[in-house]
Amino acid sequence: MLPVTASPSAVTLCLFILLAKVAWWLYKWLSARSPLDSVPGPRPTGNWILGHFKDLFHRESWGFQHDLYNKYGQVVATDGLLGRKWLFVFDPLALHHVLLKDQHVYEETEQLIQMDLLLFGPGLLSVLGENHRKQRKMLNPVFSVNHMRHMLPLFYEVTDRLKEAIQRRIVDGSCTLDMLSWSTRVALELIGQGGLGYSFDPLTADSANPYGDAMKNLMPAMLPLMKYRIVLPLLCKYTSPCFRRWVLERIPWEPLQKIRRIIDTMDDMSREIYNAKMAALRAGEEAVVQQVSEGKDILSKLLQANMTASDADKLPDDQLIAQITTIVFAAMDTTSGVLAHILHMLAEHPYVQEQLRREIISAIRANDGERPIYEQLSELTLLDCVCRETLRLFPPLVFLARTAVKDAVLPLSTPIHGRAGNLMHEVPIPKGTSVVISILASNRNRAIWGEDADEWKPDRWLKLPEAVTEAHIPGVYSHLLTFLGGSRACIGFKFSEMEMKVVLTTLLQHFKFSVPEDLKEPIFWNFGGVQWPSVGRTSDVSELPLKVEMVRA
Repeated sequence: MLPVTASPSAVTLCLFILLAKVAWWLYKWLSARSPLDSVPGPRPTGNWILGHFKDLFHRESWGFQHDLYNKYGQVVATDGLLGRKWLFVFDPLALHHVLLKDQHVYEETEQLIQMDLLLFGPGLLSVLGENHRKQRKMLNPVFSVNHMRHMLPLFYEVTDRLKEAIQRRIVDGSCTLDMLSWSTRVALELIGQGGLGYSFDPLTADSANPYGDAMKNLMPAMLPLMKYRIVLPLLCKYTSPCFRRWVLERIPWEPLQKIRRIIDTMDDMSREIYNAKMAALRAGEEAVVQQVSEGKDILSKLLQANMTASDADKLPDDQLIAQITTIVFAAMDTTSGVLAHILHMLAEHPYVQEQLRREIISAIRANDGERPIYEQLSELTLLDCVCRETLRLFPPLVFLARTAVKDAVLPLSTPIHGRAGNLMHEVPIPKGTSVVISILASNRNRAIWGEDADEWKPDRWLKLPEAVTEAHIPGVYSHLLTFLGGSRACIGFKFSEMEMKVVLTTLLQHFKFSVPEDLKEPIFWNFGGVQWPSVGRTSDVSELPLKVEMVRA
């Protein structure tokens, strides 16, 4: 018998039927009504592929975000990628359900998890479920208040070196310094010594610091790639790491190659630190105390705890190495940005700066010339107010997405008016919806913080409005979402707070900061994965030039 072959017309017919089915599926998907269609929000862009992505993810997106949070109510629907809806939430009751009561329903998005996994490895930011619980359980004790107290003298030693370094650069009483660079350097050294028992930067001398540069450049370098995150889950599911690496090295696109170099630098240094720590631990107590921080750092304590843990609780090497990169990134890039923002605000508000300086110097004199111990730092009222207000108004992370893993309902503390004018007391959430935790919007919610919520006013913390305390914001820190809440809240927020206060206590005792008169353009804080400053709105250079003068005795 002759073999049976399909005729060209039969193949064409099959392809036509297949394409027709795909077209019909797309038509049904695009024309299907979503419960979120009735939620208020900005007008559709008409761009099915990008939606409002460009409005949200560019360095000058502040205006769009301001309108988003002040025009439509405390739950807002926007157009996401490929026709999907993004639901921005800052209603306190809805946030309570997302972060606490129903946190098992709203998980980190697969895109974010895969991105963090590629950037940092399987650390605390990039694992879910049981792995996350195990890592959190292992890390909680090393971020305790008791451990923070033991690290305070080490922090003062590092900030003393920062003071000496700045003093050497001041000629004729004043000079202009990039305080973002200094904030980044001291934040890296503080987490290096306090977190890893490793010295990255002597501070008193300029030296090449590839690791610090990599961390500083990571988030600005990621911004051009954010729109491609949507393909990461499929890419990681159906390709091997070796294949992805082979392809990555052959794509001649500089933004992608820049990220590759940054990740390689971070990974190489993390492995070097880990191997040195493990070698010291295996050599015994004498070798450990010979290291920087004498084995009192977070990593040493973590590795010691892991060595004595049960087999069920032990973390494998790759997860321990990933904690190094994760801890350094979380502690350095975010804290350095907040420190720089505080110095910028104090430079623009000289009266507050002078008041704060007097408070610090008075406290030191009352303590017989000794700097504040851990408990006394909290008693510096204005210092506490300045830190809290800056963390409220300028959170490093502006928003963070979750994905609903099943159908749910979000109750609202304040009803919203739907697009049809109907009053909505709750919002139905279909499975797969991207629910965006609006950190900035919650921290600046005028219904809670008042009409001056967009203004920097440290004295508001001396007597908070009743609306703030009654809102029950589900954050771990001071009625704010800056450090999030729930099981994925920032584990190191006490470390970060102490770090900022120690640096400010040292700097303001000795230096006065002001905005240089010869700046060609004003300082502008750019939106990104983490906010970063530049001179003007077009410069790609991360910098915060401030005039620094010695304080006269």
